[in-house]
Amino acid sequence: MPASVSLSGLSWSTPDDAPLVTDLNLTFGPERTGIVGRNGIGKSTLLSLISGDQHPASGQVRVTGSIAMMRQEALERPDDIIADLFGARSALDLLDRAEAGLADADELADADWTLPARMEGALLRCGLSVGPQTLLATLSGGQRSRAALAALIFAEPDFLLLDEPTNNLDRDGRKAVIDLIRGWTGGAIIASHDRELLEEMDAIVELTSLGAARYGGNYSDFRQRKDTEMDAAARDLADAEKTRADAARRAQQASERKARKDSAGHRARARGDQPKILMDAAKGRAEASGGAGVRLRDARREAADKALSAARVKIEPLQPLRMDIPPTGLATSRTVLRLEKVTGGHDPDHPLIRDLSLTVIGPERIVITGPNGCGKTTLLKIITGEIVPQSGLVALSVPFALLDQHVQLIDTALSLRDNFRHLNPLADPHTAHAALARFGFRAADTLRYAGELSGGERLRAGLACALGATPPPPLLILDEPTNHLDLDGITALEAALAAYDGAVLAISHDTAFLESLAPGRTIDLGA
Repeated sequence: MPASVSLSGLSWSTPDDAPLVTDLNLTFGPERTGIVGRNGIGKSTLLSLISGDQHPASGQVRVTGSIAMMRQEALERPDDIIADLFGARSALDLLDRAEAGLADADELADADWTLPARMEGALLRCGLSVGPQTLLATLSGGQRSRAALAALIFAEPDFLLLDEPTNNLDRDGRKAVIDLIRGWTGGAIIASHDRELLEEMDAIVELTSLGAARYGGNYSDFRQRKDTEMDAAARDLADAEKTRADAARRAQQASERKARKDSAGHRARARGDQPKILMDAAKGRAEASGGAGVRLRDARREAADKALSAARVKIEPLQPLRMDIPPTGLATSRTVLRLEKVTGGHDPDHPLIRDLSLTVIGPERIVITGPNGCGKTTLLKIITGEIVPQSGLVALSVPFALLDQHVQLIDTALSLRDNFRHLNPLADPHTAHAALARFGFRAADTLRYAGELSGGERLRAGLACALGATPPPPLLILDEPTNHLDLDGITALEAALAAYDGAVLAISHDTAFLESLAPGRTIDLGA
């Protein structure tokens, strides 16, 4: 029987009884399926329900075949080694004892002498040239993710379950994951906002507050069909609203005509122009005709209401996400940043940045690239003054805003409004609310504590607080800004940056985001 995952009437609620997944019915076959949707909609929860890590409140999960899931976080205990990800530490220990002549006959019968080579082969397939005994603590976050993925494919499951597998990976790491998925012949269910990875999918499942919808094809196919559906739904809604308005207008006009006729009849009866028997007959005919007209108008209005309701349920009731950055007024000839033969880093004996010179003039867009560990974030810390260089000159000539992927400028213990006023002490409450509203935080949202926000919401809040001054800072420094944004958030950020008239210095491994940013220069620290 072919491997499959079937969800029937699946429902799950958060610990505070807020429904997250409701009556979900889906079937996954031996193909690569991408799961997309806004942050907090339930993508990770869905994978946990499929894997059995969580149990549904109602409904069933049926799995035919074997599954293996890679979590966003790999093992992090100080003494963990790569072999722990494979569940093979004891098997490797046995081989060590056998080589030392300390294993008995029964143990030797269980020894798998091919295990180390097969594990190293899986690691190489994921672009990692390390041995099974390597401590996880010595690996970067991206390397740890690749090791976890290698352990996953080593088990040769029928289904891979991957939750944001390219987060925190550098360009080579992302390519290794994409190449792996491109060649994967089993089933794969992948929650991701990485558009490059989603292009490798055979199908896309979108989770919304309306439920789940499946689209055949990759992300581009999904986006095209989704846009077509939304355009059609918007037209249907506009037509239904017009029909409902027309029905209401006709009903009002008929009511006004009847009122005028009734008034005229009362005046004629009062004057006694016609015999009473004729007046009573006319009144009866008018009442019968009016009653039929009312019933017809009510039927038309009811039909219009039903059509309007049917059109509305096809459109998710979401406020369009926008990030509006006011103009900075940065002159094209203004020197923004100057580095002259800068050397520095956390370790004075091994500085990651060596003899680097860079000048940024006007609203330039510059991308800093290179593999994880080459010093990209270190360079940003030198530029912003967090790290003092060992030698060279750093001249930052304009105010700046720094947004790292963890948005450390935001105090999680404060509300969004208080965060804004802390970072912009001269701003009054009206300015704070207006700035937050430009980034999608309105009314009561401004009183939410930053610690309650999702990663994508926190980045939006950080942008609002950092760029809310008037005028906003003319230099925006971004460190992996799309890592925790959902697809709608990324689209909104790209649109905001397209309209931003200041200079941008960005670190990102997101190819689609970089294409949208359209940088004029790239500084490759790995070259």
